[in-house]
Amino acid sequence: MELRDIEIFLTLAEELHFTRTAERLHVTQARVSQAIKKQERSIGAALFERSNRQVTLTPIGRQLFDDIQPMYRGLHDGMDRARLAARGKTGVLRLGSIAVNLHDFRALFDAFAESHPECEVQLRHIDFGDPFGRLRAGGVDIQIVWLPVKEPDLTVGPVIYTEPIVLAVGASHPLASRDSVTYDDLANETVMGGARPDYWREILVPLRTPSGHPIRIGPSVSNFQEMIPILVTGEAVSPVHAQAARYYARPDIAYVPIRDAAPARWGLIWRTGNETELIRAFARTAEQLNPVDHPPAPPSGSAEATAGSNE
Repeated sequence: MELRDIEIFLTLAEELHFTRTAERLHVTQARVSQAIKKQERSIGAALFERSNRQVTLTPIGRQLFDDIQPMYRGLHDGMDRARLAARGKTGVLRLGSIAVNLHDFRALFDAFAESHPECEVQLRHIDFGDPFGRLRAGGVDIQIVWLPVKEPDLTVGPVIYTEPIVLAVGASHPLASRDSVTYDDLANETVMGGARPDYWREILVPLRTPSGHPIRIGPSVSNFQEMIPILVTGEAVSPVHAQAARYYARPDIAYVPIRDAAPARWGLIWRTGNETELIRAFARTAEQLNPVDHPPAPPSGSAEATAGSNE
């Protein structure tokens, strides 16, 4: 089995999604399918169960994943250490982030780099459909995530960022022309789901309005790219973080402030049993800096909101 094929198998086993695997590895979806079929022919058994709705590991696929992932990770880490040593670096901190506004954390990254010039920080994107999976699997060491996080195996560090919550809607949606909305306005709307666990998703998408009306949960998505066509066609709406109004600016999507939404808090988390000195140092650096406060989201009718918006 070629090393690239092993990487494709391990990534698909984590993502359980052919398109996301292809995007993450910068290959075509056909290349992913080809590699998996080649491996299944070589082994003589299916590694994945495929259906129109989901992809899951077979028992043999799970066994193969458990057997080769530690060896692959060790090989990958060894190559990383060699490359770092060649550049005069002796350590690496892999930082995952669900947030897309990494520029807002530049002061944190710069402060850590100044105090730890021997360490390289590697940034990785995390989908909100599986917010803790890559951290638990060891793919990243520490992660930026919206709070609260109530997982017994994860340590919650300092808050590093706060921002408003806004409602993302198609530009032709009746709510798009509003200056602001409330969560009660969602009683007659279909709202996207997908984030897990439930307590974490409900920070953005509660099951009921403040007045007690149920909120209808519609299509499940795992990242903002999957949200775009659903928003544009008006199939559903979604509360999102105000950073969306800068990083996903589109003429066919409007972002409307939710005036009764509490400010969102972003913080650091890491695996409790795998805390390292670099993780502690990064958290200490964050504690020494005041959390960044994002400015309020512009009204949906303003030029800034319609010409430049994102999550």
